[in-house]
Amino acid sequence: MGWWQISADTLANSRFVVSPLSEALASLRVLYRGTAAHPGERAWLDTHLAAFRDRLAADPVTALLLRAAFGRTWTADFLTPPPTGDQSFEEELARLWDTPPDAAREQLAYSSGGSLPNELHRDDLPARAVDLVGWVWTRTVRPDWSRRLRIIEADIVARTAQLTRGGWASALDDMRAGMRWLGESRLQINAYDYPPMDLTGARLVFVPVTPSWRGWVAYDSSEHHAIVYPCSGVLADVDRAAAPASLRRLLGPARAGVLVLLGTPKSTTQLVALTDQGLGSVGRHLRVLLDAHLIGRRRAGRSVLYYRTAVGDLLVSETSGTIAANVQTFAD
Repeated sequence: MGWWQISADTLANSRFVVSPLSEALASLRVLYRGTAAHPGERAWLDTHLAAFRDRLAADPVTALLLRAAFGRTWTADFLTPPPTGDQSFEEELARLWDTPPDAAREQLAYSSGGSLPNELHRDDLPARAVDLVGWVWTRTVRPDWSRRLRIIEADIVARTAQLTRGGWASALDDMRAGMRWLGESRLQINAYDYPPMDLTGARLVFVPVTPSWRGWVAYDSSEHHAIVYPCSGVLADVDRAAAPASLRRLLGPARAGVLVLLGTPKSTTQLVALTDQGLGSVGRHLRVLLDAHLIGRRRAGRSVLYYRTAVGDLLVSETSGTIAANVQTFAD
């Protein structure tokens, strides 16, 4: 298995960051795969997949580059630089431009598991990768970036809350497939037979992305490492399971529906979209739920996110009148 030795200082100084380039690369991977993990992603693919395939058909060299870059167990390093969290998409993309052609060919040969076809023995491979990733960002990600950003920020809030409740082992174990905390300062990052790496003194960042691709790890030296992971189901159609009947009677159907949705943090804008209620109605429900201590709120970047408190979780999980009747006592 591949694992990292992570010192206490490295873990303590790690942080969650937002990366527009990682979002575009994860979207590129979904387009390349061509299959959806849930209805929300299916709708996105229906909108963009045909144009993506037409673009690759018209540019066979870039199609070959992509096939080599997305290997079975490894993605070419130059395509996935570790984010710093303080750069725009254009600034992140410029790092791909800086890849020497020889390094790009070497990394593509490694990710493809063999020698490169003659068509890829050329010096414009980094430029072609930049053009393709830029197309994916401009055509398929940027028009929806504000919504994606809210989802990413919500995931960071939820992951931070999980960290507070259960520690790093709890926060890391379900971050991405094959990843878990092994103990003794060891983090398994995948199930492949790669040599271990010592991250003592390194910078480590965690990067959520909204596409369902399983994510990846990235590093550009012994000093800077990143784990890119998919947000937990947030682009899937929300499971609109009906609120328990006793909860609907207690709070009213609309307000109960809002409380049920806040099992994961969401912004007012997201709640409006998910409930088909007006902004004013959602705002009134949120004020009542806040006053009753059933939800809390916190700021994540430019968004204010609402989430269920322990009292709210208890109320939703139980349908008996006894629990509902004792909520106020519990809150006090």
